[in-house]
Amino acid sequence: MDKKKINKTNAARVLESLKIDFELRTYDVEGEHQTAEEVAEAIGVRPDLIYKTLVLKGQKDPFIVAVIPCDAHLDLKKIAKASGNKNCEMLPMKDLLSTTGYIRGGCSPIGMKKLFPTYIEEMATLEEKIIISAGKKGLQIVINPQDLIKVIEGEFVDLVL
Repeated sequence: MDKKKINKTNAARVLESLKIDFELRTYDVEGEHQTAEEVAEAIGVRPDLIYKTLVLKGQKDPFIVAVIPCDAHLDLKKIAKASGNKNCEMLPMKDLLSTTGYIRGGCSPIGMKKLFPTYIEEMATLEEKIIISAGKKGLQIVINPQDLIKVIEGEFVDLVL
């Protein structure tokens, strides 16, 4: 899809400014929540390539970001250990926009209000490309996980149950 015909998000502008290779894919938003399978079918990729961005609170770090496959469950003990926190809990949904600048279903690990400690599930290293939110519902970024890790200054770790 031609990047010039899509209203760019902050995440897309960040990638362009850093000259990172990526692709934007759009899909029609239907209802409050769509499954990874529905999004994958709409943009023509395997569902296991779709990753979600989760924001957590820790006692050492006020905010921590985890990027995991949409069909996986985050292991709170693993993210706490990886981030050096004793424990972590999910950020309340009501605080997501004020903390990150993004809404539920459109939260990207790129271009948040601040650069938070970010961890990507290590399975991403097995793929040439993964898909993450571009910062709004109906828009996804296709990106090489190695490029993503550089942009967000993150780390690949085992995060899922």
